Amino acid sequence: MANVSSAIRNTIPISRFNRGLAGKIFDEVRATGPKVVMRNNQPECVLLSPEEYLRMVDELEDAKLLALAEERLANYDPEKLISEEEVWKELGITEEDAAAVGEVEFE
Repeated sequence: MANVSSAIRNTIPISRFNRGLAGKIFDEVRATGPKVVMRNNQPECVLLSPEEYLRMVDELEDAKLLALAEERLANYDPEKLISEEEVWKELGITEEDAAAVGEVEFE
């Protein structure tokens, strides 16, 4: 029963926007979380705060990176590794080139 009541509390008919209640709806989203806007008894869009959106995007990016890392680990073959010196030689990078770049910061 909690799922039904939660769904009802988290849906908003589009007619509320048509009646000029957008500001109040946005306050509700900030206070209680995402809302599903319904039009003709069908979900039309989801409203959520910018912070929640960014959190979800970060989570999705992290999940993609994790999947990529897991794929790379599954295909890891130490016999196919090449040394740093070999990479530099293949790319035509010298010690002087590397020294000229200086420190590189990663976030």
